[in-house]
Amino acid sequence: MSIKTLSSRVVYENPWLSLREDQVERANGSSGLYSVIDKPDFALVIPMENNGFHLVEQYRYPVQRRSWEFPSGSFPPGVTGTPEEMAAAELAEETGFTADRLEKLGYLHSANSMTGERVHVFLATDLTPGEPNREETEQDMHQRWFPQAEIERMLRTGVITGCE
Repeated sequence: MSIKTLSSRVVYENPWLSLREDQVERANGSSGLYSVIDKPDFALVIPMENNGFHLVEQYRYPVQRRSWEFPSGSFPPGVTGTPEEMAAAELAEETGFTADRLEKLGYLHSANSMTGERVHVFLATDLTPGEPNREETEQDMHQRWFPQAEIERMLRTGVITGCE
């Protein structure tokens, strides 16, 4: 389906995202409105070691609960680099680990009905421990290793629900 953008305006903006409204015309001539969130891409890192995985846990305000997740995030405003550099930086920042091997598994659109944001997914292996260097908003973050069977159970039962 072809959609033509008739007009676009930013209705909200901060250092991490912007929200715009696009007036559109669909292929059948009908008009519509799209609300689009523009956010930078982020990296999700799956740190694997000893038949298990390292997760981080933190409070997620939008869902009003703590959440176990794979390390993830994007560059701070004004910083750029490759998805691989972003993945390595997030892994080190949140867990302290560096990975001798960082394999890109691919990318996904995180919520393509409202944003073009992509999540670049990496498998991190041959890990070397270090000290995390968490952002101010991550000071309540915890890290823990889980065996693969426990991760699978956590995914099935809704303990792990987020990717960033």
